[in-house]
This record gives sequence, structure tokens and C-alpha cells, in this order.
Amino acid sequence: MEKKTIKLNNGETYAYVELGSGKEALILIHGNFSSSLHYSPLFERLPKDLHVLAPDMRGFGDSSYHNRIKSLKDLADDIKSFMDVKGLKKANIAGWSLGGGVALEFAAAYPQMVKKLILINSASHKGYPVFKKDEKGQMKVGEIYSSPEELGTDPIQVVPLLMAQKNQDFNTMSYVFGLTVYTVNKPSADEMKLWMNESLKQKNLIDADWALANFNMSNQHNFYNGGTNNIHQIKCPILHTWGKKDITVPEYMVLENVKALQEQSKLVVYENCGHSPLTDVPDQLTKDILEFIKE
Repeated sequence: MEKKTIKLNNGETYAYVELGSGKEALILIHGNFSSSLHYSPLFERLPKDLHVLAPDMRGFGDSSYHNRIKSLKDLADDIKSFMDVKGLKKANIAGWSLGGGVALEFAAAYPQMVKKLILINSASHKGYPVFKKDEKGQMKVGEIYSSPEELGTDPIQVVPLLMAQKNQDFNTMSYVFGLTVYTVNKPSADEMKLWMNESLKQKNLIDADWALANFNMSNQHNFYNGGTNNIHQIKCPILHTWGKKDITVPEYMVLENVKALQEQSKLVVYENCGHSPLTDVPDQLTKDILEFIKE
């Protein structure tokens, strides 16, 4: 799949996939440790009369990383710049995992630019805190890191992936994804090669984890901060998906999003699905997205 490149207004260069054409636009925002190409199961299934754009976010894939991100809002602002440069005034926005958090920030900051929001196994709007670990590697709930640099020393959630990316260690990256993401259907050898090599390109792992830990659109403290309470600025209809075998994003996180945005929300739960509906139930996910867009 060939990527295009475009210069954003902030000087960053975005790599992105663009497919189809038509008045209806769908922007696909990937998750952590990934890139636009992790959406390839949808690329193969979405109709050609839908204008699909899937960027590599700043610091991921083949996009630049000139300026460090401090929050998911920074990544959301990049999406705004991307739409501006592409001349898109309004689009359907989909986000997977961390990308769901970016989509939420975007929809709150730029509600006039969002037609409908699709959250695919999304992180909670209250964030995804990373806690310190004891000598046995168990979480010390409530004990937080004081800086991105300190968080970068986390021996369980950060260091193994950081070292894998530094050393271009395909086997370790594949092993971690097998334990946490591809827990139901396994990708083919070609898919695994493509996706893991994309994951190894990430340049912002510590900053992305720090942004996710500090992500909080609620009015409740999430251990890292008290929240911005901007979740209710989202006005569009929202489709939430979750897989019952997802061990990366627990059910309560998705339900927190549904509850906060209850009047606008529709929840779809997939029985035999883990953290990646893209590989576990791609046909059903595509069908649900298209039906939701057309409603």
C-alpha cells in the first residue's frame, strides 16, 4: 500500500493512505505502536465511493517527529491541520485504541468538523494511567511517574517495547502483539511482517504513553491530573465497539465513554474478538461502520 506525504501547517510531514472518492469522507486514526497500514483490513473492504484517509500520526510510521507531543490534543490538532490542508471541512472520524482518545479530543475541540464518531476499542476519556511497578513487576496502583523520562523506565509497559523499537526487534514486537492484541485471530505471515515493521518505526513511544496517561477529559482525577471536563463538548452521534476478549482495553473503559456520552451513543460488542476487531471481525466491523455512517 503506497503512502502519500503532505506538509502540515505546523511544519510536520504527514504520511497517509488515501483511497476512494466521493462526498462522504472517513478519517481513520490508528492506535499506539501502529500506523495507517494497520487499517489495511478495512482498506480492502470499504467501498470506493467513500473517501478514506488514514494518516500516520506525528512520530508514528513514516510521519515526521520534529516537535515532541505533550498530549493527545496535540495529535488531534494535527488531524485538524491535515483536514485543512486537504480541504476537508467535515468528516466521519474513526479512532482505534489510543486513536480513539485522539478522536475524542478532536470531536470536543472541533465539533463542527465531525459528522459521526467511531470509537474502536477506545481508551477511556479518563485516560490510561501507567503506574509504577514493585519488585515482582506488579502495578502499585496510585503511584504515578513524575515525567515522561521517568515513565520511560517502566520495566513492564514501556522498556520492552522501547528496546524492541530501538533494536528493530521484530520477534519481540510480534510476541508482545500476540499476547495483547492478536489474542483471537492471528494475522497471516505477510500481515504480521507489514504491521510489525510499521510498529517498529515509532519515534515517540515514551511521549505517547505519557500523553495517554495524562489524557483526561472528565472532571474526575485520574491519578495524573484533575481533567479538562471537555467531554461534553462532543455533539455528534458516536458508535463504540468493544471485543469481549479484549485484555488491553477493559470493558469498564468503553462503558465510561458510553455513559459520559449516553444520549449520542450506540454500543456494539463482539463476542469472539480481542483488542483488534480489524483482524478478528473485519467484515462485521466494516458493516457496522458503514451502516452507522448511513444512518
